[in-house]
Amino acid sequence: MAGSIGRRGFIGAAAALGGAALVGAGAPLAQAQDAARPPRPDTVAIPPGFQPEGIAVSARGTAYTGSLIDGSIYRFDLATSAGRIITRGAGPMSVGLKLGPYGRLLVAGGASGQIRVVDAGDGRVLATHQAATGTAFVNDAVVGCGGAWFTDSFADVLYFLPTGREPAAAPRALRLGGEWDPVPPGGEYWGANGIERTPDGRALLVVHDAAEALFRVDPRTGAATRTVLDGGSVGNGDGLVLHGRTLYVVRNWAYAVDVFTLSEDGCRARFVRRITDPRFDEPTTAAVYGGRLYVVNARFDADWSDPATASTVVSCPL
Repeated sequence: MAGSIGRRGFIGAAAALGGAALVGAGAPLAQAQDAARPPRPDTVAIPPGFQPEGIAVSARGTAYTGSLIDGSIYRFDLATSAGRIITRGAGPMSVGLKLGPYGRLLVAGGASGQIRVVDAGDGRVLATHQAATGTAFVNDAVVGCGGAWFTDSFADVLYFLPTGREPAAAPRALRLGGEWDPVPPGGEYWGANGIERTPDGRALLVVHDAAEALFRVDPRTGAATRTVLDGGSVGNGDGLVLHGRTLYVVRNWAYAVDVFTLSEDGCRARFVRRITDPRFDEPTTAAVYGGRLYVVNARFDADWSDPATASTVVSCPL
């Protein structure tokens, strides 16, 4: 009937009012529970002798990092900082890593040229793929655009790994072209480093170390176009973190994280602010969880030949 709320509308309004009353009545209890819950640690200590580089975080706040020294995988709880090594490495390093479907970690193997698929629950290595031979450095990973993508800092390629139920599918290489700045062979110059997807999910974002530039990459063709930066810097850009339309660029030797707002297609990036923290010690990668940015300190300048040398993951506000 025109001009009246009608039966369905009345029920909906009554339910909304009842729900509001319940929320209002329960609010003090919820606030008391939140107040009683201990705050998450601001700094997580990583075991001695374990040089971390990448980070992945589950929806429940379980975090993973890999060792540059021997490839071990360390799992820890962001709420308590308690953790343990779930994969004991015996050789190739673990660099960037991401959580994929079916409870698997997808791990970049650095100079080994490998990509490993690891069970995130028990740490078993389910598959090892030789993505590259010769001079290579498989550096970082992202899940999106149909599967998992990995950068190679010494070659102008990305590696695509299907993320189906069977972990044995082999990766394929996608050559980078278009406006991409080629990297001289030999491993003296670093090219592709951190990788993310664009906010619209249709393309990839790759930071180029030597060019000090951010590129949007078409995952079908490899054609790259420079993302136009309105302020800020991606110099020394290492890990990339996308949160909505906000891109966090971890700048290792700059000891900073530059924050940008991206266009949906990733073609433009407007500088917002720079995060610095006295706890940053050659930060490499980061992850967002619970309104905080968790930043990994690789501590490249430390003496890692000393088994007592250790590092941290630090959290700071978004």
